[in-house]
Amino acid sequence: MREARETSPTPADPRQRLTEALRPIITLTVSSELDEDALTEAAESIEAIGERLAEQVQGKRARQQPDMTRPVQEYFPTSPITGLINPVAPPVLLTVVDGTDGGYREIHARANFDYPYEGPPTCVHGGVIAETFDEILGAANIVAGSPGMTGTLTIRYRKPTPLRTDLHLEARCVGVSGRKIRTWGGIYHGDVLTAEAEGIFIEVPPGQILAIAEENVDSADPALVEAIRAEATRVGAASDFPGPAGPGA
Repeated sequence: MREARETSPTPADPRQRLTEALRPIITLTVSSELDEDALTEAAESIEAIGERLAEQVQGKRARQQPDMTRPVQEYFPTSPITGLINPVAPPVLLTVVDGTDGGYREIHARANFDYPYEGPPTCVHGGVIAETFDEILGAANIVAGSPGMTGTLTIRYRKPTPLRTDLHLEARCVGVSGRKIRTWGGIYHGDVLTAEAEGIFIEVPPGQILAIAEENVDSADPALVEAIRAEATRVGAASDFPGPAGPGA
């Protein structure tokens, strides 16, 4: 048995507490027969809460670069798959384990997909399986020291993946050749492999990531762009990029 390197996720803060309160509401909305009066009352209450929260908005919450000193679960807190503060995430819970025979460190994970993730009756939606693989294979590359962006992702749906059932997931980097990173992942129901994925990820230099962020200026976080710029400058890749536009620029 390989030893897990990560600890449990940190205790819930107010944002995570709100997220955890929203998840069962999403599930009940999707899957439960409910009285129309109860639904109307719930909608009015949630609309009022939304209005109160909107009054408190002070701008977009900054997205941070992954902090490699933190548990892997916290690399992408707003992820739609693993994010502890994203109410649409199941979430899939990640740990890091030592690789076989001294190989790259790997991702092991557990998941239980409820009714919001249903595709065929009683089964997890194929698209949800695909985005789950995209996320955990990407995380495996990070912990292996070879982060990259998805180039291709090939999914093999071997058997239906059951809904509302404990599942085990694995993902590992299997090789690096130049800028190409090859990664494998699998989903298991007990000992049965229900789906597997092979991915080719591409190493993207910080300067190119900076260019992507600045092309999408309407949704870019200025603080994150600055962090990317600092890394690009550190590796000598940002000399041709001007400073970010904006107030005071």
